[in-house]
Amino acid sequence: MAEASLVVDRLGQVVSPAGSAAPLRGEALGAVDVVEDAAIAIVDGKVAAVGPRDQVLSAHADLPVYDAAGRAAIPGLVDCHTHAAFGGDRVAEFDLRSRGAGYEEIAAAGGGIAASVRATRAAAADGTLPSLLAANLDRMRRAGTTTAEVKSGYGLDHDTELAMLDAVGLDHPIETVATYLGAHAVPPEAADGDAYLDFVIGDVLPEAATRCEAADVFLERGAFTAAQAERYLRAAAGHGLALRMHADQFSEAGGVELAIELGGRSVDHLEQTGDTGVRALAGSSVAAVLLPACVLIDAGAIVSLATDLNPGSAYCHSLGVVVSLATMLLGMSPAEALGACTVNAAWVLGRSDRLGRIAPGYDADVVLLDASDWRHLAYHLGGEDVHAVFKRGVLL
Repeated sequence: MAEASLVVDRLGQVVSPAGSAAPLRGEALGAVDVVEDAAIAIVDGKVAAVGPRDQVLSAHADLPVYDAAGRAAIPGLVDCHTHAAFGGDRVAEFDLRSRGAGYEEIAAAGGGIAASVRATRAAAADGTLPSLLAANLDRMRRAGTTTAEVKSGYGLDHDTELAMLDAVGLDHPIETVATYLGAHAVPPEAADGDAYLDFVIGDVLPEAATRCEAADVFLERGAFTAAQAERYLRAAAGHGLALRMHADQFSEAGGVELAIELGGRSVDHLEQTGDTGVRALAGSSVAAVLLPACVLIDAGAIVSLATDLNPGSAYCHSLGVVVSLATMLLGMSPAEALGACTVNAAWVLGRSDRLGRIAPGYDADVVLLDASDWRHLAYHLGGEDVHAVFKRGVLL
């Protein structure tokens, strides 16, 4: 990946989650460092210095200068849960949901994940899947995302699942992290969930594991049981993969407890998680992604935010929109939301040692907002507030 050396000068603010710890919990999640009238020195793609302009400029006078013209800088945003590789769309289902149809009702009628499987298999077969993914990643980049996890799971066969992971592994302007979501749903050609997992574990997982960093499973009624999820995740762990889980989206089915037992990296969704699950997560090292965040933060859980970009339930490319919604609907402060989609999201992806902060030694992933106050990221719902995006110092 390309790297650059320069000084980003005349910054109205540089804002970064405070300290150096990761992940962030409780009050620490809402602490930020703010430097006014600042500059950032970048050397070989890494932050070399950040602070008052005169100090940074005098120490790095030999570097070319980018004039930020008073704008605020935040760390590059990290999207730790997306399904950005897919074919087709499900706009008709969006219409049905707006008129009261439920997710499970739509799935039972042949829509939902099954519809995306048909379209994604076709896109993989005709070779258009990489360009479709690239278009989604470019939209995410324009909204300030510099690193994104991308799951498979819309192939549910051998060739399409590997094609999805291969597409994630191609060179993209933003950094991508591949996750094998082999256990997303049971495809129509499989006899049942157990038979499908026989195929996944025996025929696909060994090759998928060479193309990804993590494995994910959808533990939910109509998808996979806790026993099936445990079987799949233990097999994935045997290949050295980090463990992720979709759970408690429609019902509590033991996902939180299983994630903790297996040492999972995260459990995601959590719309139906009750008090017992919240307390369990608060006492664990498992991150909570896409969740009733205000309760979990107060309890001391590791909280991350992500778009869940997918063609069915969350056709959203912008973490800025997610930050706005988290502050308005989930009771998070702008600072908590920023920490949740920078340091904590980077921790979920195993990259918090170099991503999520604007601080010496970190990758120079920097987003310039088209505002002098960084809180416009949360304040301006759906606003086009990203002026420029740097990945390792390279202007994208």
